[in-house]
Amino acid sequence: MKYYLKSLLSLLLLIFGFTATAQVEKAPPRTEGEGPWPQLIIRGVTLINGNGAPPTGPVDIVVENNKISRVQTVGYPGVPIKQESRPKLKPGGKELDAEGMFLLPGFVDVHGHIGGEAQGADAEYVFKLWMAHGITTVRDPSAGNGLDWVLDQKKKSATNSIVAPRIFAYTAFGQGSEGPISNPEQARSWVRENAKKGADGIKFFGAPPAIMEAALEENKKLGLRAAAHHAQMAVAKWNVLHSARAGLTSMEHWYGLPEALFTDRTVQDYPADYNYNNEQHRFSEAGKLWEQAAPPYSEKWNRVMNELLELDFTLSPTFNIYEASRDLMRARTAEWHKDYTLPSLWEFYQPSKISHGSYWHYWGTEEEIAWKRNYQLWMTFVNEYKNRGGRVTAGSDSGFIFQLYGFAFIRELELLREAGFHPMEVIMAATLNGAEALGVADQLGSVEVGKLADFVIVEENPLANLKVLYGTGAIKLTEDNEVVRVGGVKYTIKDGIIYDAKALLDDVKTMVEKRKQDTEFELKQPGVE
Repeated sequence: MKYYLKSLLSLLLLIFGFTATAQVEKAPPRTEGEGPWPQLIIRGVTLINGNGAPPTGPVDIVVENNKISRVQTVGYPGVPIKQESRPKLKPGGKELDAEGMFLLPGFVDVHGHIGGEAQGADAEYVFKLWMAHGITTVRDPSAGNGLDWVLDQKKKSATNSIVAPRIFAYTAFGQGSEGPISNPEQARSWVRENAKKGADGIKFFGAPPAIMEAALEENKKLGLRAAAHHAQMAVAKWNVLHSARAGLTSMEHWYGLPEALFTDRTVQDYPADYNYNNEQHRFSEAGKLWEQAAPPYSEKWNRVMNELLELDFTLSPTFNIYEASRDLMRARTAEWHKDYTLPSLWEFYQPSKISHGSYWHYWGTEEEIAWKRNYQLWMTFVNEYKNRGGRVTAGSDSGFIFQLYGFAFIRELELLREAGFHPMEVIMAATLNGAEALGVADQLGSVEVGKLADFVIVEENPLANLKVLYGTGAIKLTEDNEVVRVGGVKYTIKDGIIYDAKALLDDVKTMVEKRKQDTEFELKQPGVE
């Protein structure tokens, strides 16, 4: 119950214009990982780049002082590599034999909350799950542990004194203010102060139009970026188009986009007994929202899409976080819960009238069918946006609705594939597009000379089967008729430091097992004695 009460308090404070920050335990000093070295050469790998280029290999990738200095083709598939044609290792350098493996740029999760006190998930647990799945960069959208807390972890990640992805801190609008921001000048003042404190951007949930416009314009003037979850409490007067015109750089989830596509209404068709604080009301009705919008390829649908494209706007759909809405059994019985989901996190997921995202009051076939139709329309817009040159990124929003850190990011990649993305377009969304959305494509997102040494190395080809990126791997039947598990990220490399991804997962498994023993916890499905 204590987790539910904390969650309710945070949610109410956000809705009514205040912000609270409940801090989780920070990550301990780093003891894992090898390196960095003055020179690192990754030998004989097949490169799957984040820029849409087809796979190529074998290549040797040379890193010097955390910068890629050379990407050299050293042979042809199925032909022995001639050693004399390869880059030479310098004294004090490190060679990593990756022959037969596949290398991708480090993944960018643009919607990664760093745990939560309500979920009982501390930073080390979250960071290691992310890193074990190749996520080397995250955007924390709302700095739920407090800006100073996040900036401390950001600094330690940058110096690699902790095991963590590099962090971009987007403060929730109004966070730290003594009361609600009630006029444009207060909004501008808060934005200036937020920039002075060192935030990388702002996450909005909505506000009266004059306040939103002032805040976004000031933020843009300062050169910072902004994301928004256009919550239903404010979207009737200010949807995605309004935000994009005012300077918003990316939108989260789907909120505010169907509303921009309405042709015969200004608010969604709420039933008379609807109550936003009733989470089943909120999410069941949200599953009917896209059917109320202009149909695909209609005049209004095209007009909204084209304007967003002209504004160079980014879509961050986070398909995975709502997947339980269309298939609750799949989400709650995912095989990784048993070994990697903390008892407190499992408790947080359970049906509740209080805990955010636990809207399973009586979730049934009708709700799931509505959400399946909702996904079809939503995915159609996102895929066509990508087809017309729009930027789509990959984000997870884990810690809610049965979605687990790291694992959920890989599921997001699968859902982008379901939406119609080619596997190489999926990888682009997870790498270069994310770096572009954060304004750091000159440093991250693809394997190019001059960029930082962030890589994901896996022994199986993820273009053939994205499931090989899950920590639990993919099921395969061998020629000898043996059922085996293959895949799972083998190495995550961040800033030239090599991490054994499977060892990081083992650390998490040990944490979970200890917590289970301490609390005498047994994972059971809801309603089962």
